[in-house]
Amino acid sequence: MNDKKKNVPKNSKLNSELQPELVQLQRRLFLRSGLSLGALSLLSGCNLQDGDQVDKVLWAMSRWNDRVQAMLFRPNHLAPTYPASMITKPFPFNAFYDADSAPEIDGDTYSLEVSGLVRNKRSWNLAQLRALPQTSQITRHICIEGWSAIGQWGGVPFRTFLAHIGADTTARYVGFKCADRYYSSIDMATALHPQTLLALDFGTSPLPTEYGYPLKLRVPTKLGFKNPKHIAAIFVTNENPGGYWEDQGYNWFSGS
Repeated sequence: MNDKKKNVPKNSKLNSELQPELVQLQRRLFLRSGLSLGALSLLSGCNLQDGDQVDKVLWAMSRWNDRVQAMLFRPNHLAPTYPASMITKPFPFNAFYDADSAPEIDGDTYSLEVSGLVRNKRSWNLAQLRALPQTSQITRHICIEGWSAIGQWGGVPFRTFLAHIGADTTARYVGFKCADRYYSSIDMATALHPQTLLALDFGTSPLPTEYGYPLKLRVPTKLGFKNPKHIAAIFVTNENPGGYWEDQGYNWFSGS
């Protein structure tokens, strides 16, 4: 799920007034949480109230963390899998909006847009996606908020889909645009990982609306916010497309 929360009352005037400050504080606290003691020593000459100076250091450390995680990534190292008896029930809903705000998408008219560094830019409907080889996995979704849950997802291995569209696998990034206004991106090595999945099913049934119908990316080697839901477009590029939370300061790689 594309992680984040809505834990405050709806239509709260106080929430609307404080939201910009809360988002900024949350972003900076998250970035700081990734700093080592050695990195924190870099802040010794900074006034911690000096937002511009602190943010420069935090952003630099975030980019450094991304590079280290990318270097440590093992393309064929698999995330743990679990028996069906360990599936979390009910599986939590998580997004930057409430469950009743999840987009309602007509599967009969759904069309997945493909663009960028690919040979075949035709769109795909659900029947065509389901005609591709399918697989299933029971893996753990790990949220940046500190909770995790085990679920079963089924669909098309993403590397299989990339092969069918003739993606340039020497390109650096794959980006995603979603019907819920979310967007994200992953590195090509992760896109080609054997467990990275274009999920069409949750359990043995089509994805429910709240879990990303009709299509979500399932990446068990990354944190939950790197798993976009309601995917409407996929593109291959050499320019980092960023992401909804990544552009607010979250580590872009966010995986292992």
